[in-house]
Amino acid sequence: MKLIAGIDIGNATTETAIAKIYNKNIEFIASGIVKTTGIKGTKENIHGVFASLNQALKKGKVDINDLDLVRINEAAPVIGDVAMETITETIITESTMIGHNPSTPGGVGLGVGYTVNIKSIKNMQEKQPSIVIIPRDVDFLEASSIINEAIENGIDIQGAIVQRDDGVLINNRISKVIPIVDEVSLIEKVHEGVKTAIEVAPVGGVVEVLSNPFGIATEFGLDSYETKMIVPIARALIGNRSAVVIKTPKGDVKERKIPSGKINVFGKKRKMNVDVDEGASVIMDVLRECNPIEDIKGEPGTNAGGMLEKVRQVMANLTKNHPNSIKIQDLLAVDTYVPQKVKGGLAGEFSMENAVGIAAMVKSDRLQMQMIADELEKEIGIKVEVGGIEADMAIRGALTTPGSNTPLAILDMGAGSTDASLISKDREIKSMHLAGAGNMVTMLINTELGLEDKDLAEDIKKYPLAKVESLFHIRHEDGSVEFFQDQLDPKVFARIVILKEGNMIPIPVNESLEKIRMVRRNSKKKVFVTNAIRALKMVSTTGNIRDIDYVVLLGGSALDFEIPQLVTDRLAQYGIVSGRANIRGIEGPRNAVATGLVLSYGEVKKNE
Repeated sequence: MKLIAGIDIGNATTETAIAKIYNKNIEFIASGIVKTTGIKGTKENIHGVFASLNQALKKGKVDINDLDLVRINEAAPVIGDVAMETITETIITESTMIGHNPSTPGGVGLGVGYTVNIKSIKNMQEKQPSIVIIPRDVDFLEASSIINEAIENGIDIQGAIVQRDDGVLINNRISKVIPIVDEVSLIEKVHEGVKTAIEVAPVGGVVEVLSNPFGIATEFGLDSYETKMIVPIARALIGNRSAVVIKTPKGDVKERKIPSGKINVFGKKRKMNVDVDEGASVIMDVLRECNPIEDIKGEPGTNAGGMLEKVRQVMANLTKNHPNSIKIQDLLAVDTYVPQKVKGGLAGEFSMENAVGIAAMVKSDRLQMQMIADELEKEIGIKVEVGGIEADMAIRGALTTPGSNTPLAILDMGAGSTDASLISKDREIKSMHLAGAGNMVTMLINTELGLEDKDLAEDIKKYPLAKVESLFHIRHEDGSVEFFQDQLDPKVFARIVILKEGNMIPIPVNESLEKIRMVRRNSKKKVFVTNAIRALKMVSTTGNIRDIDYVVLLGGSALDFEIPQLVTDRLAQYGIVSGRANIRGIEGPRNAVATGLVLSYGEVKKNE
């Protein structure tokens, strides 16, 4: 009898499977799982390997000295990095203001008129439509009194721009309902006597006139050329509850492309380059044309070049190799939007700018994993060897799922990479490793919602949402209502919360539940559904995904509450049956590679 341990060093977790092998039979006795220490494929992994192995030994009531052999995975993707490149930006010159969206604007409706300081309104000679400018030194009581007096004197007040947070207070005290936008910090930059449009939507609504280029053209009397030029204004206002557009003699709003740099793709048969600012679809088309890929480099001195070279340099430092010897194996690019501060805005306005998210993955060699095996062998005094390619081991483990058989394809969806493998009836295996997985989804959620908190973004990715509608009930994201006997924490009242392990974590962004859910689901689709289709096409013997009948989903991301459903739904369109694995009938979608490392050793022994 031999006691064998298979250990899978992943990007996020290190998993162990221990089994007894005797008389050509394999009996699994225990498993372990801990967080990976260090970057996958480096010597820092050894601490996590020890912890995972000891956990499994303790469960199986086995002493480490009883082990005959430890097998670790040959980890092809050892490091990944993600970056976000904004490829457009909205710039305001002079005193044009757009897109201000305070949390509590006053009034409702659309107002168009000429700006006038509230202190000068009594001295107005012309009876033209007016937008009142209310600076910080005028409080809401004084402002509402002056506006009421002006309305009584026949002055046509169409709206107000307020520096303080007084919009609702003023609205409650004046005799006419007008749109009021407050919290305009740089109000002194708003010129007097210029034509201005203010729109405030009802609670729950969004602006309709000022988010439409032709709506703006109608209010300001623009010609076709000018209408084309104000498209960035309308685009930046989409989804806002309130908006202000000011037309100054020299004012201008323009959308400018930011040169993010070129990506150079070196394939075995051809070399191509592509500008990041052309968007993700063009980048991925170039990658497909250059497949199989030998290396990917970024243009020196650009954002794209810096991101890709950082990946290369980090890996070079960890492996003690020259940066030129580190090859980037794959890249995933996705189109997204990022909230960016509008340059030249008057109240800290933000606009959703076009951006490209990029994930890169470095190719490793077996030598690096052998160094880890040698180091581990010295530490524990037991023979350690590097097993087969990770995806090949995963498919062996996947075949222990009840009801599975060859031919079979697997999708191993982890934190750093998405791996695919296909085993034919005669047990020939073809595998592929692609950049982009759980970490990239977290980055997209973090940037698109403007959170600046990766831990919060990770929670949004992993757990469902709800809206706290009272201190005794919540509405789940699927519309169902849950009531509570005890009063909820007042801090979560009227907030969007994450339902995490019995706790309610409020999300500190001013977005609706539907918007947050949409960002979460779209991020998962952009990464996992895209990579699932891409990977399966690559491992298919014909290049046609429809030739694959069964797909088993593996890895930590297969435990997600909605990723398997999103992938399964998309694959069903190709006539593919797919679902979450259950390794050895007990482990769920985890432990496939560790199990496969033991099984592949057993196969060798059976053939001897």
